Amino acid sequence: MGRENTNYRLAVPLRKRVAIALWKLATGSGYRSISHLFGVGISTVFNCVEDFCDAVINVLLPRHIATPDAAKLIEMATFFRNRWRIPQCVGAIDGSHIPIIAPEEYPRDYNRKGWHAIVLQGVVDGKGLFWDVCVGYAGSVHDARVLRQSHLWELLNDGELLGKTKMAISGINVGHYLIGDPAYPMQNWLMKPFSDTGRLSAEQHTYNYRLSSARSVVEMAFGRLKGRWRCLLKRNDCKLELSKTMTLTCCVLHNICEEHGDNFIEEHDRQFNIQPPGQALPEHGELEGADIRAAIMSYFNRREE
Repeated sequence: MGRENTNYRLAVPLRKRVAIALWKLATGSGYRSISHLFGVGISTVFNCVEDFCDAVINVLLPRHIATPDAAKLIEMATFFRNRWRIPQCVGAIDGSHIPIIAPEEYPRDYNRKGWHAIVLQGVVDGKGLFWDVCVGYAGSVHDARVLRQSHLWELLNDGELLGKTKMAISGINVGHYLIGDPAYPMQNWLMKPFSDTGRLSAEQHTYNYRLSSARSVVEMAFGRLKGRWRCLLKRNDCKLELSKTMTLTCCVLHNICEEHGDNFIEEHDRQFNIQPPGQALPEHGELEGADIRAAIMSYFNRREE
């Protein structure tokens, strides 16, 4: 991000360029107000933000948001089991909408209940750190469709990554899996709650409660993400591509803050995480992963007895 002085002007110091970008991400202030605050031109503010985001994605993203290996998956599963008594779970998945200004192309696709947005799909571990993110689908796209079109679907659908280490649960060999809300499709590697038809058994209620308790980790992660980086709370005065880049940058910075024990005030989470649960997908016929869900439900109820 550094710049050299020229015969015509002095370059903005590197630390100041970083500060300008962080201020924009942390406050969501307009370019004009930031230019007045730091005593630089509006175009300089824009360049600082763009350069900083590019640097974070190129240099820091591979270090702080990475697909876990087999040893890391076992570590994450152990954390989930110890904290929420859920076996073999390695992450929680959810989507969140990030406000944007109406894009020039296909603005209706990005319209969500009267405002324009892009979808941020995130998978977090038990500590609330992102280990997979997908940013940029139009706000009108359903969470299940975002998942099916994301690289995560290709990564996990063949069963290779999450199927390496299995555990016998109620007579079924269960690999690692994610948990999601009712908006997601059931898979061998993705568990979701039973649809509440008013006729759920006590065992099914217990299963739903345990999954909901563990899934709260991703909701709280989104809350802390938006609480720290408030540019994600309101429409940014920038084009679509930069909005995507800024969102991805904030996810990286979130992980860095969490890894270094940054003290975020938890009671502020609720006001930032306003994402309602996704609309449940109808359950027709035999679901993929139904035997695994039944085994986990049996495991929960044995533990409750």
